[in-house]
Amino acid sequence: MRLGVIDVGSNTVHLLVVDAHPGGHPMSDYSHKVGLRLAEHLTPDGDISAEGARTLAGFVADCVEVAESRGATELLPFATSAIREAGNTEEVLGLVRETSGVDLDILPGEEEARVTFLAVRRWFGWSAGRLLNVDIGGGSLELAAGLDEHPDAAISLPLGAGRLSRELTEDPPGQAEIRSLRKRIRSEIAAAQPALTKVGEPQLVAGSSKTVRSLARACGAAPRGDGLYVPRVLRFEDLAELTPRLLTMTAAERAALPGVSASRARQLAAGALVLEAVLELSGVDELSVSPWALREGLILRFLDGLGR
Repeated sequence: MRLGVIDVGSNTVHLLVVDAHPGGHPMSDYSHKVGLRLAEHLTPDGDISAEGARTLAGFVADCVEVAESRGATELLPFATSAIREAGNTEEVLGLVRETSGVDLDILPGEEEARVTFLAVRRWFGWSAGRLLNVDIGGGSLELAAGLDEHPDAAISLPLGAGRLSRELTEDPPGQAEIRSLRKRIRSEIAAAQPALTKVGEPQLVAGSSKTVRSLARACGAAPRGDGLYVPRVLRFEDLAELTPRLLTMTAAERAALPGVSASRARQLAAGALVLEAVLELSGVDELSVSPWALREGLILRFLDGLGR
């Protein structure tokens, strides 16, 4: 079976076409993505602007055409925080449906955390033991922990790297902005900690998402070209050394770091503050990087349903 997953995130609209079957390893066939940055298309009232909605609908229609040209027989279209938090969600969904024929599935934050956890659990396997996963998206931070494929705790916080980077108005950011943002990040994560710690100490702490992969690469993890199966880790001490440097760099200077794209460079500093806070407050020395995240989790959940 060839599946097409359309992921409407805060930063990009991403189509992933995979070959998959129940019980098998999803194999990527084709990837197509376009930068949209939905959060930059918000009106003062919190609605997605008319231009942003039209652009989104056009991008989704393009993804449908590409998926069909690649032979995809099923589409799994979904959207995360940027659309679910907009004031005009239903209007945007209606325009996407009218333009592309696609009904976007809006994932609640906790569901996003749970589905991502499923993918990470499958990647590392049962031998990983009790697992804590950290996923830093553009609009939200998802944390999930547990021993099984379904986490015992799943939390979503409005601490996405893209969202927070908009609060750092200077380039590089000023010290007052940094102090204020760091304080809020730590406060919100600390408030969520009891729900995670009560399920037990993790044997493995993992991280998914582009932000985590970029930070790991900037800290010395193996490049993408070395292949999917090369183990990649991010040590807290390396991140603690990198974060102050990122905060003194301009976005252009961050883009020159290994593994950091120009499109992600601006939000990398805020992402580093979030990840540093999670690891420090959790007492974590090392994080293992998962190449699988939300898209793969949705594929696996769909396939599990077929296999029943």
